[in-house]
Amino acid sequence: MSTEVSNESGYEVDGEEFAALARYVLEEMRVHPQAELSILFVTTDVMSELHERWMDEPGPTDVLSFPMDELRPGRAGEEPTEGTLGDIVLCPEVAAAQARTAGHSTIEELLLLTTHGILHLLGYDHAEPEEEKEMFALQRRLLLTFLAGR
Repeated sequence: MSTEVSNESGYEVDGEEFAALARYVLEEMRVHPQAELSILFVTTDVMSELHERWMDEPGPTDVLSFPMDELRPGRAGEEPTEGTLGDIVLCPEVAAAQARTAGHSTIEELLLLTTHGILHLLGYDHAEPEEEKEMFALQRRLLLTFLAGR
């Protein structure tokens, strides 16, 4: 897996930890080993601009996913497709506020949001109740097994 982690947010993050999480999730989801992923941490101003431009919604959000080659999880017995998975953009300031509300650390929230973003890149959604149930259960399992293995 090729995962590029860039931090333009001013918030201190361990890029290696996020790259390791991405590798873990992509391996678990049977994504081609040469798939490319970009993770970018930005300020609230940048996230607000992206949120308004691409989602037509005001203010910053926690995570945005921008798929490229529309790769999907691999299936047993099938050869996964090679390509660029896409970009995940995260806002640590928004994540910090959510973490306080949820009662856990900002890093845990950012790891959760990274997992969430990767699943969106793989075609998962949570617009409908059944989709939400499936996506959030998968997100939880992936994150908990990653954290347990650290």
